[in-house]
Amino acid sequence: MTSMFYITISLLVIAIVLVINELWWRNKASHAEHHRKFVHITVGTFVAFWPYYLSWTEIRLLSLVLLVAIAASKTLKIFASIHAVDRATVGEICFALAVGGLTFVTRSDWIYTASLLQMSLADGLAAIVGIHFGRNNGYKVLGAQKSVAGTLSFFIISLSILIIARLVSGTVFELWLVLVTSLAATLSESIASYGLDNLLLPMVSAFMLTRL
Repeated sequence: MTSMFYITISLLVIAIVLVINELWWRNKASHAEHHRKFVHITVGTFVAFWPYYLSWTEIRLLSLVLLVAIAASKTLKIFASIHAVDRATVGEICFALAVGGLTFVTRSDWIYTASLLQMSLADGLAAIVGIHFGRNNGYKVLGAQKSVAGTLSFFIISLSILIIARLVSGTVFELWLVLVTSLAATLSESIASYGLDNLLLPMVSAFMLTRL
């Protein structure tokens, strides 16, 4: 298979997810935040595994394509479902920047995957938990609403991702590094506002896993 084939398939999968989510959103069948997190989790998890069949240069190129597409969608309201949020956020743009930005922090496939999953799975699922179970245990950090339920969920999922990633990759298991990285990621998620956690989370995770 050629590189162009894999690039085309990658873009097609993302487009299909966005179209499905848009149709779902227009039927008003669920909470608006669920639609954003559906895209956040599915697309983010899919992109996390790009290094296994795309080169670092190709991932950077696709990151730029995503950045342009997100800007166009936001301006022209093409995929309104992913922009339907009352609060100010640059989360979508930070997502695209993280996809390419990670390639400059690490050249390890498993570190790239684990770091991006911190943003897609850990952050996405924690947000859903916070929506449903965080009403009575909320707190604010720098003006952003958080919840103990969401934060605790993030840490548990983050820790699970890193443990599984290290075991599957066959690297030396260092529990202290996994714990410190999960704690740093949890802290980053707690203090980041306006969607900046989409960029900060994977960057912090990749930096720590690569440098420590």
